[in-house]
Formats: sequence, structure tokens, C-alpha cells
Amino acid sequence: MKIKAISILALAGIMSLSGCGNSGGPTDTPTSGTINISVDESFQPIIESEVNTFEGIYKNAKIDATYKSEGEVVKDLLNDSTSIAILSRELTAEEKAVFEQQKRIPRVTKIAIDAVALITNRQNPDSLLTLDELKRIFNGQAKSWKELDETSNLGEITIVFDNNNSSTARYVRDSLITGNKLPTNTFASNSHKALIDYVAENKNALGVIGVNWISDFDDTTAIGFLKRIKVLGISEDPAPITTGSYFQPYQGYIAQQSYPLRRFLYIISTEGRSGLGTGFASYVAGDKGQRLILKSGLVPATMPVRVIGLGTQRPL
Repeated sequence: MKIKAISILALAGIMSLSGCGNSGGPTDTPTSGTINISVDESFQPIIESEVNTFEGIYKNAKIDATYKSEGEVVKDLLNDSTSIAILSRELTAEEKAVFEQQKRIPRVTKIAIDAVALITNRQNPDSLLTLDELKRIFNGQAKSWKELDETSNLGEITIVFDNNNSSTARYVRDSLITGNKLPTNTFASNSHKALIDYVAENKNALGVIGVNWISDFDDTTAIGFLKRIKVLGISEDPAPITTGSYFQPYQGYIAQQSYPLRRFLYIISTEGRSGLGTGFASYVAGDKGQRLILKSGLVPATMPVRVIGLGTQRPL
């Protein structure tokens, strides 16, 4: 009887210790539990698809995604408000130093190749710009459409971003006007929909938007947007002779590196364990997640894109 009593007490003690070890600790696994992630709002369409599909496969998983400007997403990651962030850039040396001080090790997974698209009002007759002309616009050296095309009847160019702290604004500053400020004819809207609405209603507007919002030809929202605006073709050749030197941000041209305004998409994790964030990152970088990226019109990071030639005529 004494032996039995001792055994029961020992078992109870082990269960008690086990319960204490779990209290307050992480309860999620790679395929179950609840986490929050911060996402650059430029990629809301594709990440919504990834989250919905992941949760459909793993019924016990719940991913609360919040879509914010790039600056706010980075702030969430640095403040440890989230352990999973989705961004169009890697961490800077200063940001890495913060994580090192906090003894957190960020893991970076490249999941796609994206692009920045330039859009105009449908009444704008000019659908082609060179990279040099773009730089002149964003440097403030060309402030009217007539400076780019003397036959144009349009007036002053109005540059519109989704918001001041967005990844598209940062991309333009880093890639097209390094060391300079955006010109005074630059404005920010409240959302991607508001940006498209503004461009659709203002013939002098030049919108800067993540291509993910207009790239999925199976998505009714993207198709609706495309019916209201014009997507510009861009050439890296400073003096192109034919329209064949201009490329729009279509998937094939992004994959071939013909379209010049390309950028990568990353999942950055500071989870430090094999939790739900790690499971989601693995899913997006895996076969099923990459197929969703392919369908969305972006270029998967780990899956080849088949480019089919349809002749020399280019839709512009």
C-alpha cells in the first residue's frame, strides 16, 4: 500500500511539474495554434490567399495578419510585437544590431520576386517611359507631361503613392533618386484602392503601386482596377528605337529581368523555435505556397516560370 501511495504521489508531482512548465509558454506548433503576423500592405492580396489556404489545410491554425506600411511592419518586428514579418527588403545593418542586442536571431526566407508598377489615367496618351525619364520625374527635373512629350496636352504631373511610409516610396528613393528627396508634386493616398481611384479620376496623375494589386488576372478586384487605369511600359534603354524595348510588369518579363523595377519579397522570422510562424513560412516557400504566388502573377522564388512567346506584338 505504501509503495502504491508513493507511486500515485510521484505521478501527481510529475503532472504538476508538467503543468507548470507549460503555463505561460508557447502553445503553438508548426500546424496549430494562433499567431499574429505583420505584412507590408503592398502584398495583401497574395498573403491573404496564402493565409486562407494554409488555414483551410490546417484547421487548428489561426493566423491573424495585419497589413501596414513597411515602416510600421519593421517597427512591430523590432519591438517584438510580432515574430513574423513580410517585407520587400532584408534587414539593415542597424536593424540587425538591434536584434543582436536583444539576443534574437532573425531568419530570412525569400518567397517571391515582385515589381513596382507605374499607372496613369486612361486619358493619358503616353503609355511608355524610359528609366531615365522616370528618374527625371522622381528627381523633380520633369514636372509636366509636356516636358516628356512636347505634343502632350496634359499639365503638371501629380505623383501618388499609397502612403509616405510605404515600401514603394522607399524603393523609389533607394533605386531611382538615391540621396535625393521626392519632389513637391508628390502626394500620398490612404490606401491602394484610394490610390487607384485618384489615378482613375485625375488625368495628370502618375501612381506608384505594388504590382500584386493588379497582377492576378483571375481576381475580380484586380481586373476591376485594370479596367480603370493604364499600366506603363518601362525601358532601360535611354533612346529606344522601337516599342519592343519597353516592358510592362507582367510575370514573364519580371522573371526574365526585362522589366527593370523588380524587388524581392521575404518572410523574416524571429520565432526562435519551430512554431506556427515557422510552419507558415515553410508552407509559403514550399510547393503549394509557391504555386499560389505563381497564380497571383508574381514570380515564385523556388519555382521556374514558363515563358511562352506570343510574337513581337506587346500589349501596351
